[in-house]
Amino acid sequence: QVQLVESGGGLVQNGGSLRLSCVTSVDIFSIEAMGWYRQAPGKEREMVSTITRAGTTNYSDSVKGRFTISRSFAKNTNYLQMNSLKSEDTAVYYCKAVRSSIDYWGKGTLVTVSS
Repeated sequence: QVQLVESGGGLVQNGGSLRLSCVTSVDIFSIEAMGWYRQAPGKEREMVSTITRAGTTNYSDSVKGRFTISRSFAKNTNYLQMNSLKSEDTAVYYCKAVRSSIDYWGKGTLVTVSS
């Protein structure tokens, strides 16, 4: 069982920055891949960024060049640095971990970008 707790969401102005954090309840080395997903009101959940255990990263086209995913093995934490935020980035952001081919999700953190 893997528990994930996100934090760092909030209200930010257009063009601002936020850093999301996702703390895992297990050693991050044991997790095959982690990622950030988001769901805006009335829309389906979509992938934002992922990172594998080996460090391979992937980004959606909509955030490429603005968001950066990273992790701290010492803190068992995954991060999403979000710069140049736009109103269309407003959503609930969820952390996901894959361990032993099982998906685990956090409860989400709300990011609101005001124009």
